[in-house]
Amino acid sequence: MSGPHPQRRLGYATVFPIGFGCMNLSHAYGIPPSPQNAAAVLLRALDLGVDHFDTAALYGFGANEELLGRTLAPFRSKFTLASKCGISGVKFDGGVRRVIDGRPEALRQTCEESLRRLKTDVIDLYYLHRWDKSVAIEESVGALARLVLQGKIRAIGLSEVSAATLERAHAVHPIAAVQSEYSLCTRNPEIAVLEACLKIGAAFVAFSPLARGFLAGSVPDVARLEPKDLRRSMPRFEAEHHAENLKLLEPFNALARELDYSPAQLALAWLLTRGPHVIALPGTTGIAHLEDNHQAAAVPLTPEAAARLDALINQHSISGKRYNAATQAEIDTENFS
Repeated sequence: MSGPHPQRRLGYATVFPIGFGCMNLSHAYGIPPSPQNAAAVLLRALDLGVDHFDTAALYGFGANEELLGRTLAPFRSKFTLASKCGISGVKFDGGVRRVIDGRPEALRQTCEESLRRLKTDVIDLYYLHRWDKSVAIEESVGALARLVLQGKIRAIGLSEVSAATLERAHAVHPIAAVQSEYSLCTRNPEIAVLEACLKIGAAFVAFSPLARGFLAGSVPDVARLEPKDLRRSMPRFEAEHHAENLKLLEPFNALARELDYSPAQLALAWLLTRGPHVIALPGTTGIAHLEDNHQAAAVPLTPEAAARLDALINQHSISGKRYNAATQAEIDTENFS
């Protein structure tokens, strides 16, 4: 697709500026689609020209990687494959519990398991999903560097880290990408990480670029969210904060209508103006939303329209924190004071 946003560098590849985050196909936001429907979404993405698929060992506790392996392994040469280590599912009292573990031996084991599930010999971009603060970042990145030397991964990424941690990691081995939440509603990367990535030549991969569906208009009533929906634990989706944030959608949707874009396209187009190294990573369980998101790469956004969006939705106008205290303690990103 031609448009104002050309291919962007991601590790050793250049990719379409809008990738596909696969988490939703296995867990997180309500009931996931059937394996057959999930596979159909992945294949349609490939048909559209999506060439960057992002998964993790955590997603569905391995089920998401298995889904990608079953569905996309025959087309492996057509896309950049990203996965993540550092958070694993550990069996506990008859169930499975997520555990952050950045020890070298845990990262090595997770990589071997991911390669098997993904049905591939090499992962193009392998992220440390969370920094295990009980392990020096240099030690975890050193383990990933050894996986590069062994040919099991091609490039190293970090997720939800600060600029200071990125600098420490990059001194051990070049960091190809940082993945963190970034949207009109979540501006934390603008504090330091966006600039730090640009300085070292790393891509910045923005997950939840539609603010977990909020900017696409798919969360009008939080009371109707499924019991296990991750958003139920997020302060912004508590009734009081969500009611305040919904007031921002009316002028946002009005601007989208004025420009003849869908709300999702407007949000993604704004994101792609934030720097030539920024890559959007929306996820969806539906083909119609997938196609709509993909078209955002061809949407031009004038500086005037971008400025109107900046003034409307930002860290000052959005109500509520993005994470609860327990989740916030697990990440390393900068916060606004």
